[in-house]
Amino acid sequence: MEIFKKKVSAKAIMNLFKKKVTAKEALRTSKREMGVATRNVEREIASLQLEEKKLVAEIKRTAQTGNEAATRILARQLVRLRQQITNLQGTRAQIRGVATHTQAMYATTSISTGMKGANKAMAAMNKQMEPVKQMKIMKEFQKQSTQLDMTIEMMSETIDETLDKDNAEEETEELTNQVLDEIGVGVASQLSSAPKGRIGASNKKAETAATPTPRNVAPAARVGPECSSSSEIDDLEKRLASLRRI
Repeated sequence: MEIFKKKVSAKAIMNLFKKKVTAKEALRTSKREMGVATRNVEREIASLQLEEKKLVAEIKRTAQTGNEAATRILARQLVRLRQQITNLQGTRAQIRGVATHTQAMYATTSISTGMKGANKAMAAMNKQMEPVKQMKIMKEFQKQSTQLDMTIEMMSETIDETLDKDNAEEETEELTNQVLDEIGVGVASQLSSAPKGRIGASNKKAETAATPTPRNVAPAARVGPECSSSSEIDDLEKRLASLRRI
């Protein structure tokens, strides 16, 4: 009894240090063994088929000699031989079926292993993608996106106002030049040399009153051209002032 226990203990210790066989290694070993068995069966089938040919030839020779009893015995041997060949062929088919089934089982095991890894990966991703955390991230993204849209809108309005102001100044300048062109270059030169406002007009009237005039010239005739020039200047100044206010 003690010797048996020692043997069992030694066997258990050896199993502890024995390398664990994986499914792939087991499949490789099984395929190798199945291949060896299939080749052995095929070798036996080929040998029996060769014996069958020899037996058929011997039956023909015996039948030609007229020995009916020997011919019947050889015929029975031929039947048994062919039955053995049929059995070996069935065995070969079964071995191949077992090999195919083993291969399919290994494929199923591989799929199960892959699905196990996929389940672990999906569990890890679900753990990282917490609903509360994802909702917080989405709200923060929406907030930042709204702020960015407001900033872009303010910048666009500022740029549009600046461009509109530049366009208004250009249009004012064009209208001023158009008015000056309508009046004529002579009036524009008078505008540049004439005094501004009503003070200039008063000084002009005073200078006209101080200048001696001939007795035979009527007062309306003496003042007429100067008043006309002053009124044109005033009218031009009003139009320019109205253009600047645009």
